Amino acid sequence: MNNDQDIIIALTKGRILKETLPLFAAAGIEPLEDISKSRKLIFETNQPHVKLIVIRGSDVPTYVQHGAADIGVSGKDMLLEVDGADLYEPLDLQIAKCRLMTAAMVGRELPKGRVRVATKFVNIAKQHFAAQGQQADIIKLYGAMELAPLMDLADIIVDIVDTGNTLKANGMQPLDHIADVSSRLVVNKAAMKRKHQRIQELIDKLAQAVAAQN
Repeated sequence: MNNDQDIIIALTKGRILKETLPLFAAAGIEPLEDISKSRKLIFETNQPHVKLIVIRGSDVPTYVQHGAADIGVSGKDMLLEVDGADLYEPLDLQIAKCRLMTAAMVGRELPKGRVRVATKFVNIAKQHFAAQGQQADIIKLYGAMELAPLMDLADIIVDIVDTGNTLKANGMQPLDHIADVSSRLVVNKAAMKRKHQRIQELIDKLAQAVAAQN
């Protein structure tokens, strides 16, 4: 579907989408219908040959890496997890800001040897604990990480922390700061060569929108 006339932009559904759309509107790109009220996955915009697809955040880097989308908006956490080294990352959109951290139960002593770590960020967790020289058994979960230590499934979790209120409500505290997370604009390298002028114009307009917002 992705041809040399079209620019396909992959957006992350959910909270990030709500913060992304105003930036794109400021850069002159708006969907022709209300994305939140539609079950569609591909949306025409007010710009000819610019289309939006709305997908899970974990899928955005894959669509852009494989050239199904030219541009994407992805959380830095997802880019670290999939190793987005073969993507251009020209712009920090400075939205959906949070931190990637380890956390554990307040007052519970951690094991001296191997620790059990629950997370959906398997690769990030492996790299983090390897860098600390600590052996870790990684348990992949897809949500409700705070439940794992409560039910003695894990000693530590690696998760996104926004306000820290969810951790506190479940008797947990943040420990190590792994990375600051925000949403980034990513570009397929081949598309950047083929459609350089149009993509660069969009990057420049979005950069102006980000600067104006901040």
